[in-house]
Amino acid sequence: MNAPESLIPDDPVYGERWSVNLEDVDREIARLAGVCQVPVLQPGVIDRVLRDDASVCGTKNAIAFRKLHYLLLLHQSIRGKAAESFGEAQTAAIEDYVIGRLRKLFPGLEGPWPPA
Repeated sequence: MNAPESLIPDDPVYGERWSVNLEDVDREIARLAGVCQVPVLQPGVIDRVLRDDASVCGTKNAIAFRKLHYLLLLHQSIRGKAAESFGEAQTAAIEDYVIGRLRKLFPGLEGPWPPA
């Protein structure tokens, strides 16, 4: 699915690439959050994963948690580069779009665990 035109900066190919990059990474973050049973969209949870706090997991899976941790670091890096390239507001709009799609695809992301 392509990003809405309102999210794409002056260069459509460039803006679409950032949206796809964030979406691919975020989709894998959502998948790993499900594997680890981490309610990743609850306030403060991402920060705890970034600090390597596995106590946010509903199940023990050290390998999946490690991947989740590193993917969140990668997401931060991609987001930072996107903000440098075309501004914080445009980056936030793309991120909101991606998160909205992920909420539809992975409704259990906001917890509680296990999802109903």
